[in-house]
Amino acid sequence: MAELLRTEGLTKSFRGLIANRDINWSIDAGEIRCIIGPNGAGKTTFVSMISGHQQPSSGRILYDGNDITGLPVYRVARMGILRKFQTPTVFNNLTVFENVELAVLATPAAPDQRKKRILRTLEQVRLDGVANKLVVTLSHGQRQWLEIGMLLASDARLVLLDEPTAGMTAEETHLTGELIRHLVDGLGLSAIIIEHDINFIRELEAPVTVLHLGQILAHGTFAEIEHNAEVRAVYLGNA
Repeated sequence: MAELLRTEGLTKSFRGLIANRDINWSIDAGEIRCIIGPNGAGKTTFVSMISGHQQPSSGRILYDGNDITGLPVYRVARMGILRKFQTPTVFNNLTVFENVELAVLATPAAPDQRKKRILRTLEQVRLDGVANKLVVTLSHGQRQWLEIGMLLASDARLVLLDEPTAGMTAEETHLTGELIRHLVDGLGLSAIIIEHDINFIRELEAPVTVLHLGQILAHGTFAEIEHNAEVRAVYLGNA
C-alpha cells in the first residue's frame, strides 16, 4: 500500500505546555490506524493538527505527497481529510436521505448523479432501510453511522473518527467495527480512530499507536501493545 499521510517532528505547545512533541507517524491508503492513551495524552491535539483545527508549533504534515502543514480546515477537508467528532453533528429534523443529500450538494457531483450517489452511500453505511425516517427517530448507533455516511458522501479519502463507539450498545459497537472494516477493505477508505473501548480496538485488528504525555510511547499490533509493560503501567493496567 502507498503512504497517504505522514507527520514529521510534529509538535504543538500551548503557552509553554507541550501537548505533542516530535511525532513521526504515518498511515497508508486503505489502512486503519488506532490511537489510544490516557486522558491528556495528546490524542485529540494530534488529530486536530491533521484536520486543520489546530496549527502545529513545528514539524510537517504531508498528505498524498503535498505539504498541508497549517492549512485551514476547509482546505484540508476539500483534499479529502474529514473529521467526525464524538457527538454526532447531524440534522435531527431532516430525513436520513436529506442529511446525506446536503453532503452530496457540497461536492462537484453532477445533478443527475446525486440521487444515485445518496442511495449508494446509504447502502454502504447500512441505512438504506431508514432513508425516509427523521434522524431524531434513529438510535444512537444509527446517528453515528449516518455521520460517517455524510463523510463518505463528501468525498472523504481519510476519515478521522473521535470515539466513534461512545454511548453505543455492545451490538452497535460490534456493527460499527464491521462497518469501518467494510469501508476500508471495500472502498479503499483510510481511517484514524481515537478510542477508549479496548475491546473495540482489539476487534478491529489494526495497528495501534499509544500516546503518553504528548509523545509516542509504543506502536504495534494490539497483541504487542497489550503485552507491553510500559503501556500496561500507564494505560491498560493489569486487567
